[in-house]
Amino acid sequence: MSRQVFINLPVADLSRSVAFFAALGFARNPQFSDDAGACIVVSDTISVMLLTHVRFRDFTPRAVCDTSKAVEVLLSLSCASREEVDSLVAKAIAAGGWTYDEPEDFGFMYTHSFIDPDGHGWGLLHMSPAPAP
Repeated sequence: MSRQVFINLPVADLSRSVAFFAALGFARNPQFSDDAGACIVVSDTISVMLLTHVRFRDFTPRAVCDTSKAVEVLLSLSCASREEVDSLVAKAIAAGGWTYDEPEDFGFMYTHSFIDPDGHGWGLLHMSPAPAP
């Protein structure tokens, strides 16, 4: 059995956040979406639950992080190629996100990142296939 990952993220403006992830090419699963949350399908095994602050608080007694002052989470997502890394960062910036760094090429791994409109950090990476022995 493959495990699925559901990442719950608080968002200030649900419509804006859904539009942001749609601009990156990710689909919304209407079966798990309503006025208080939206399920964004990243892959067959990864979904991001975008939740209004009120709905997010249904799952925790703790305050929602002010991402303008503190880091709430850093998420890493593998990509099929260096081009996909660069493309997703460019789409994120065009859709209202931003980046604070430059791409890094470690030879075996290529990385870059973006921050979504709610301040959640997304690291993107492409790992080169291991050379044949």
